[in-house]
Amino acid sequence: MTLNIPDPALLDALARRLGPRGFTTDQSDIAPWLTDWRGRVTGKAAALLSPADADEVADVVRMAAAARVAIVPQGGNSSMVAGATPDRSGGALLLSTRRMRAIRSVSAEDGVAVAEAGVILSDLHDAAEARGLRFPLSLASKGTATIGGLISTNAGGTQVLRFGPMRALVLGVEAVLPDGARFDGLSALRKDNRGYDLRQLLAGAEGTLGVITAASLRLVPAASRRAVAWVGLGSPADALALLRRIEAATGEMVESFELVPADGLDLVLRHIPGTRAPLAGRHRWHVLIEAVAAAASADPGEALGQAIAAAIEAGGAEDATLAASEAQADALWMLRESMSEAERIDGIAAKHDVSVPVSAMPAFIVSARKVVEDRFPGARVLAFGHLGDGNVHFNVRAPAGAHDWLAREGDAVSSLVHDLTVAAGGSISAEHGIGQTKLAEYARLGEPARLAAQRAIKQALDPRGIMNPGKLVPR
Repeated sequence: MTLNIPDPALLDALARRLGPRGFTTDQSDIAPWLTDWRGRVTGKAAALLSPADADEVADVVRMAAAARVAIVPQGGNSSMVAGATPDRSGGALLLSTRRMRAIRSVSAEDGVAVAEAGVILSDLHDAAEARGLRFPLSLASKGTATIGGLISTNAGGTQVLRFGPMRALVLGVEAVLPDGARFDGLSALRKDNRGYDLRQLLAGAEGTLGVITAASLRLVPAASRRAVAWVGLGSPADALALLRRIEAATGEMVESFELVPADGLDLVLRHIPGTRAPLAGRHRWHVLIEAVAAAASADPGEALGQAIAAAIEAGGAEDATLAASEAQADALWMLRESMSEAERIDGIAAKHDVSVPVSAMPAFIVSARKVVEDRFPGARVLAFGHLGDGNVHFNVRAPAGAHDWLAREGDAVSSLVHDLTVAAGGSISAEHGIGQTKLAEYARLGEPARLAAQRAIKQALDPRGIMNPGKLVPR
């Protein structure tokens, strides 16, 4: 369906409604928000809209719908797949939620926080901590990622193993639908059996079905004690066996279990100042483990240390260190969280966020690496990720000195990685979404029934096609 370019009358009406803080057509003000986080896609926008509350969002969407003009919602602009970047036509209205930053409430009794869409994740962490609680989702971009964006992409992170992705933590949403109607669904009911769940439909919809303006979010008791360990071992299969051993020994204490290859650790040590090798010897693979106990009487360090010692004695692990302080724990986490930055500093790579069944992940990492490196001589696979939930960051680094390699081979590499992922029963998007950059591959590999259902839902809720066009739903 053809969309219109905003005419002067619409822009004037938007400017009057939002005021100078909420409306601009100055391209120098808009420019910083037109390029995606990875710097691969740059678009254009007719105006930047920054509403202050849900009422303003509703009026904006209502006016855009009547004029049949595209809206591109944007939170912290940290999308890895250009899901919050407008196209190059220049006809879209870029709708930022960054002014909607109120944490409306934090209830220890309900274990619920109500936060507006523009709240930064780290600010929510701080607000929950001040009440003796925590929001159990964290990721490297916590200082810029917003609640609305995290819900819209169903973000994952390092604690999915225990608490699930963002969708599992959303108890209610407030949103504006594509016709400008308000959906007031913030009531955090643990039981609500009234049919289709619009809350869950909006989670992961990447802004294609409406604009999330606030959410009720699950909180859990603050961790009274945590233990962080780094283990060296021989293979991904050994890592999975270690995970199951530790889970059996510690119950639900394990929240993070991150798989790191030796070459990934080498990149961090080479490029990130202040980092040091956690173990004395060299190991082909590593895992970073965090176990947490809410009860003061529990000691996750003792349980974790005993399980790792038993694994080393049985030959399932080679060496390990257990952080003796919070500073040491943070230093170990820095090694894992700096991998993407270190890889970027080192050179170009074709990056893939995929998932496979947990049981298949060790074999997939080994076999897919061989297939890709055999097909593209000189390419170097760096595969790491969240072993407990099957999420593999399968990145293919260019051959040394091949500066134009990504432009020449990137599409073919990605197609091969995605083919191997689907053949293993997996998904081409684990936690980053589809956005723009994976749309063609999703159209090629998506199950016909899934694609048909998504198109039908999009047509039913957004018949004018104004909400974030060109993202998630292939035509």
